[in-house]
Amino acid sequence: MRFDIRAYLPNRVSGQIAVLLIASLIASHAVLTASLLYHRRDDPPQLFPDQLATLTELISANPADRRQDLVASIDRAFPRFALALVPGALVAGPPDASLDHVAKAFARRMGPNYRVIGFASGLSPSPAAGEPIAISLQDGQLVSAQLVPPPPFPWLGPSTLTLIVLLISMSLLGVWAALGLTGPLRRFASAAESFNPNGEIAPVPERGPQEIRAAARALNRMRERIKGLIDDRTRMLAAVSHDLRTPITRLRLRCEFIDDESTRTKMLGELAHMESMVESVLHFLRNSQTSRQAVALDLATSLQAICDQFADTGREVGYHGPDHVVIRAHPEDLHRALTNLIDNAVRHGGKANVTLKLTQPTVTIAVEDDGPGIPDTHKQAMFEPFVRGDAARGMNDKTGFGLGLSIARAVIEAHRGTLTLLDRQPYGLVAQVILPQAEPETLH
Repeated sequence: MRFDIRAYLPNRVSGQIAVLLIASLIASHAVLTASLLYHRRDDPPQLFPDQLATLTELISANPADRRQDLVASIDRAFPRFALALVPGALVAGPPDASLDHVAKAFARRMGPNYRVIGFASGLSPSPAAGEPIAISLQDGQLVSAQLVPPPPFPWLGPSTLTLIVLLISMSLLGVWAALGLTGPLRRFASAAESFNPNGEIAPVPERGPQEIRAAARALNRMRERIKGLIDDRTRMLAAVSHDLRTPITRLRLRCEFIDDESTRTKMLGELAHMESMVESVLHFLRNSQTSRQAVALDLATSLQAICDQFADTGREVGYHGPDHVVIRAHPEDLHRALTNLIDNAVRHGGKANVTLKLTQPTVTIAVEDDGPGIPDTHKQAMFEPFVRGDAARGMNDKTGFGLGLSIARAVIEAHRGTLTLLDRQPYGLVAQVILPQAEPETLH
């Protein structure tokens, strides 16, 4: 059976933070206790040379016949120095011979009245952890000692170790917070931004603390509900719009038998208007669910063709821009969106001026008209389905159905572009479309 420590950790974020803080405090106290036990001595190590110098001066100040007892007493009180009176035969030759840098520094500390001499090889009276030396007193008496060097890191005391442990613990807490909290939040933001009810929904992973798992579970359920609601709405509207074609066709056939030509013409006109509205709804639903593969499209040529179609019907529509600009798009959908924008300009302004500009890495299309324009407070609302710019409640050939801008925006946003309504000076409206330009290597 595999042991998993995560099964014994708290599930909530607050509990995990509390456990980490408690573990940090325990670790700090453990390090502090160990450091105190390690450094538990009479004096700090850096004071050992000074203490040895003081003791040596004390021995030198006493008469020679009393030094043996004094050295024995000092050795019992300060065993670390291993003080003893030694004969001169144990020491090696000239002063400062075989001394390391610590012993040489101690010799300078003692001054000219004392000589610090190194022991000959293998003649140290008592091996110890320090440097064995012999100190020649002012009257020539020799005292052996162990020169305890200072620690390699004198600044690494209990308080410093505790501070280091606390800093490491706080750093670990920060890293845990960054990985354990900001990571799921980034996944939530990415899931919300990439949510497309018309495509496949990849669920957000439900892992981490209990609060994170609950939030991920709620987000997944909300996305499923939104997708279900949109699918139900789309199916209902598509079914109604599709089924209306049959009674409209029947009414059209029955109108052919009406004797009064004026009445028959009006009835056929209303039926044509209804059929056009049904087609617009179906196009709106179809374009909002497009998932076809984009292909290379010459946008300049497509715009010129649309403008020529309007010009052939007697409308004043002009194109200004380069002869060829290639992008990746869905040709039929983009053709309908641009046709809707130009049709709105012609319908409300009498004429349209279409401009295409290459603005790397995008292309900008501006459809300008000389109409009354739209107030700033109403511009955003015009993109909603069945919202029209005039105040009339009824639909006719002049007002349309309020779906043209909705369809255009849905198509342009599906192409990763933007559609904006701007004011034209001195009057009129500008429908500005910005689309990403295709990379050359993607056009093959």
